[in-house]
Amino acid sequence: MAARSSSRLTLTSLATALFLLLVTMVGSGQATPADSRAVDRPATGDTVLQHLSSGVVVRAWLADPASAPEDIRPQIEALARATGDPSGASARTARAVSPFDRFNDDSRGLPQNEESLTVCARRPNITLGGTNDYRGLLNPRGNFTGWHYSRNGGRTLLNEGLLPAVDVRGDARPSGGDPVSASLGRGCALYSASLNYDPNNAFGNSNGIGVYRTTPERLADCPGGDDPSCWPTRRAVATNRPGHFLDKEWMTVGRSGSAGKVVWVTYSDFDFTADSPAGFTAQIYAVRCTADLDSCTRPRLISGADKDVQFSDVTVGDDGRTYITWSQIKGELQGTPQTFVHKLRVAPPGSTNFGPTRVVRRERQAIPFGGKLNGNEFRIATYPKNTVATVGGQPRVFVTWDACSVRVLGETVCEDAVVKLTWSDDLGRTWHRPVEVSVRGQNYFPTIDDDPFRPRLLVGYFTSRHDLAFDNRQDVELVTLSTRRPSTVLDRERLTAPSNEAEADPLLGGAFIGDYIEVVGVDGDGYVHYNANYVSTPLLGEGQPIPQQDNFLARALR
Repeated sequence: MAARSSSRLTLTSLATALFLLLVTMVGSGQATPADSRAVDRPATGDTVLQHLSSGVVVRAWLADPASAPEDIRPQIEALARATGDPSGASARTARAVSPFDRFNDDSRGLPQNEESLTVCARRPNITLGGTNDYRGLLNPRGNFTGWHYSRNGGRTLLNEGLLPAVDVRGDARPSGGDPVSASLGRGCALYSASLNYDPNNAFGNSNGIGVYRTTPERLADCPGGDDPSCWPTRRAVATNRPGHFLDKEWMTVGRSGSAGKVVWVTYSDFDFTADSPAGFTAQIYAVRCTADLDSCTRPRLISGADKDVQFSDVTVGDDGRTYITWSQIKGELQGTPQTFVHKLRVAPPGSTNFGPTRVVRRERQAIPFGGKLNGNEFRIATYPKNTVATVGGQPRVFVTWDACSVRVLGETVCEDAVVKLTWSDDLGRTWHRPVEVSVRGQNYFPTIDDDPFRPRLLVGYFTSRHDLAFDNRQDVELVTLSTRRPSTVLDRERLTAPSNEAEADPLLGGAFIGDYIEVVGVDGDGYVHYNANYVSTPLLGEGQPIPQQDNFLARALR
């Protein structure tokens, strides 16, 4: 009886600490610096926390509770002493993912968010999703990036787990969030990408961007969890320099001219040794690897002289060119209202040499870092995404993003955010005047994909337009447009009902729902991987079933 009581107190401490930790992390962002013996550790103040992935900050505070804010330090210390659960995340039951198409097998009631997704173009029954999976906080090896696999189009979950560690300059670094998923070829080679760092010293030790490769057959037969056999090919495609941290990667795969099948990865390189009012500068880099991950190029600087950047995205078009977008943030380092300048660079087929920087749009009503929506508390900032479709035998580049209709209270509160779309037919030299894809309410987290088999463009996003009273509860909306006439909406579909209450999770509350969701279009069908609080589960095995955050897979079948 005494042992059981001790275990229950530990689990309660874990729940309390996680809740307070993440609310404080996103809300106040205040932290006490670590002692002078810690090396290359950034001062985790407001501006840094608004940029860095939340999993990184959680791990840093758990590793050094003395660096956590004083008001939650006792809870962080209790969480740091909590015993891990060796089971991690694992599923071998091939169960239905209903209710509400839940795409995990989490019995612990811990959150999942920041969803990525791939559906094999030639084998659409093969579906792979990625998440920040908070079951990783109980994983004894420190792995945190979730993978979720189906081989019947997402109707049932066959297997899942956490990405294993990769070697970063001789040290095994666990997966640490920011998932990306991709697939390639008729055989459907499957890829995942993740941040990889030391959870006990994220900023003082080596970190990198990990890329993983496997097959549908292996994911179907492997033990799941974080068993390395599930992802036999894996490597760090980029590693940090002292005083730097690599963050917010994105990945794509495709055929690029004479280079053949390739993997492209982009990421943000944060320099905490730079002389800057915010305590950091950042640049966008890109790496190209062979499809088997046997060799990779050296990182190439993409963002030029920009010093405050984030949110890169990369696409290999049907034409073999490589397209990279990102946002330069103006005003943040100076403490003035923020303008996001969306930019594009393009490399010819087979090449790693990128052309000149093109300005996509100067968004003066961007959702700023440190800002908020008028009806919600979760962390958010304008995040552009791109895709490329062939129209009339030529590439058409599409970019979508979210922006405020009005910014108030020092331009920090965003009212009636809209989803915008623009496109270019001349590799970014000129751009069509942006059109608004969304209607009414708050609209945010846009995601975009072109259908490889039909002249269709899919744009998905969260919207509050069905909550007419409070502008708070969210739904997932999927809009279908013609790639030939993208200003005309062909279909608008609400994929969720009832509306989700984003603040319902007992640990995260309204603090964090990830930074993105993802849509995939295949032969007229649309798939959206997102998070919501529809399923009730006892929190860590205690108490009554209560709503909590999960990842879900919605399917719009034509």
